[in-house]
Amino acid sequence: MIGLLTGLVAFVLGSLIVLAVRSRRPPPLGLVEGRLCPCPPTPNCVCTETGHPPPLPLTGSVAVAWEGARQTVRAMGGVVDREEAGYIHATFTTRVFRFVDDLELRLDEPNRVIHIRAAARVGQRDLGVNRRRVEELRRRYVAAARED
Repeated sequence: MIGLLTGLVAFVLGSLIVLAVRSRRPPPLGLVEGRLCPCPPTPNCVCTETGHPPPLPLTGSVAVAWEGARQTVRAMGGVVDREEAGYIHATFTTRVFRFVDDLELRLDEPNRVIHIRAAARVGQRDLGVNRRRVEELRRRYVAAARED
């Protein structure tokens, strides 16, 4: 019985390590026809381009709001890997198994919003981590905008 349990634990840990290593390879990201890539049909991704959750509102100056969003991502532990005009790609890495998640921002000036896409790189589920990350980003961004 102990041998079976040990084997099961080794298998689970080995599988998690393989997934963590796989998560270090970035998927195709960026804008597609001026929009963030749609989410796959798995619950480990959220994207405001589809309307839920809603995008971040731009309040005041576009430049100040965009910088506020960038700084909020960094304050949450994100590492900005790529930045172009109106687009930011950042990564978040989990503590224990070092899974990498992607977060993208797209500035939509005509509609005065910032769209967000947050997704796990591997697996089918993320236990709601990316949805909570978007909600936390919104909470911090809105709080910082009120202070300005």
